[in-house]
Amino acid sequence: MSSETDMNPSGASDVSGPGGPNGPGPSGGGAVGGAGLPDVAPVRFDTKITVVLRDDLEPWQRLNVTAFLVSGLGTAVPEVVGEPYEDADGISYLPMFRQPVLVLEASKETLAAAHARALSRALPRAVFTSDLFGTGNDRDNRAAVRAVPTGGLDLVGIAVYGARNAVDKVVKGARMHP
Repeated sequence: MSSETDMNPSGASDVSGPGGPNGPGPSGGGAVGGAGLPDVAPVRFDTKITVVLRDDLEPWQRLNVTAFLVSGLGTAVPEVVGEPYEDADGISYLPMFRQPVLVLEASKETLAAAHARALSRALPRAVFTSDLFGTGNDRDNRAAVRAVPTGGLDLVGIAVYGARNAVDKVVKGARMHP
């Protein structure tokens, strides 16, 4: 795969490779013409994977929430997962997403609005609520979410997948994660 030029929600140009702006990612990623990679035309995806995190989270919480949120997309939307990896010695590695994951941040209110827009567009989504910081397993996580009506969820993060323009509309008002 190659680089992709994208517009982030703030309108600034963002160059993202398959693993995002900071490095190589799935399906043989890396920059075009990188070490051992052929010069090929840029890949432009018509879909987008985006995570929106509440802007008041601690750094460890941001990482934990992001990991949990994106894990749901790969199981529910299998086409987002690329092929397995293999190094030059023939050692196999697990497949990863086939495209960049954009990570944004937003206020509690903007996050709630993004969640409502994702629901109204019926986009595949995952949620992480503040209650999940106090649980320690999947069963208790699901029970914590199930116990709260949709409008009362104390969201700290969402992940959304869908057509680029639909996802851009859902995450309107969020900004690039620093």
